[in-house]
Amino acid sequence: MPPDLLDATFAALADPTRRAILARLAAGEATVTELAEPFAMSQPAVSKHLKVLERAGLVTRGRDAQRRPCRLDARPLREAVAWLANYRDYWAESYARLDEVLAELTAEEQR
Repeated sequence: MPPDLLDATFAALADPTRRAILARLAAGEATVTELAEPFAMSQPAVSKHLKVLERAGLVTRGRDAQRRPCRLDARPLREAVAWLANYRDYWAESYARLDEVLAELTAEEQR
């Protein structure tokens, strides 16, 4: 994934409203009106959030007669998870070393 797309993905995920919109779209497509319902904000404000999500490639908009349903496109999330996996290995190794130190300390206390 190009760094700028990864940056856009993380920037989009930084906002709790956008994360909530993605969670809603994970359940199925929705219109801007439907997405705005649970929030105390206007439809234009929700549309601004959707534009950020679209630029990150996380949301697509279709056309169904007069409706313009939004859909989740999770491919950028897969790339972000792959990038984060490198750090998961780092933390797993750090916790393994900590477990060893704790085991040694416990063994010393029991002597």
